[in-house]
Amino acid sequence: MTANRLLIIDDDVRLTEMLKEYLASEGIELSSASSGAIGLRDAQRNDYDLIILDVMLPGLSGFELLRQLRDSGSRTPVLMLTARGDDVDRIVGLEMGADDYLPKPFNPRELAARIKAILRRTADEVVDDVTDLEVGPLRAHLPRREVSLHGQPLRLTNAEFVVLVTLMRAPGQTVSRESLTRAALGRQLLPDDRSLDTHISNLRKKVSDGSERAPEIRSIRGSGYVLVPPESAP
Repeated sequence: MTANRLLIIDDDVRLTEMLKEYLASEGIELSSASSGAIGLRDAQRNDYDLIILDVMLPGLSGFELLRQLRDSGSRTPVLMLTARGDDVDRIVGLEMGADDYLPKPFNPRELAARIKAILRRTADEVVDDVTDLEVGPLRAHLPRREVSLHGQPLRLTNAEFVVLVTLMRAPGQTVSRESLTRAALGRQLLPDDRSLDTHISNLRKKVSDGSERAPEIRSIRGSGYVLVPPESAP
């Protein structure tokens, strides 16, 4: 079995060396970069299954690195490392295109669990006869993992793509937050976890074009979210 190739961008050398040894026992090959500039260059030149990105980096910050990575078209899953209790870093990271986050300091077992959850989610391709989904002017081509609105391509992260496709499979029906979290992040919904809500907020901005012809993602209090086709919207 081929090992998963990951990149960690963090200036804490002792931490990265410890994680390399720990994750090797989990079948994960971990490369490292100690600065934002070096990490960005490595991430753009090589094909990694996942990137672990620290917010606090010398020179190029983790946020700026993530912005440049997403602007370049990369959809490689990113797990951000944030300061414990710093909700601002967490929210900003998710809004800029991170898939998930983990506060420092953390237990290596928790990191490994988060990594495996994301890798399972990105590798979990639903095998059925459906190749295309259509909800009003919103279209998704599943084999190419592409989504367009009124014929214009949408730039989505992997997590956003999975959330949107899950909603598109059941237009007009409420999908629970638990189901969406498991589909998009590969893990169970945790108390006070707002990762899914941030992904939904990002999707709303990308899916809504301000016209009545665009589908709408609505919150169903206490239940989840529903993708409302344009002809169903009031």
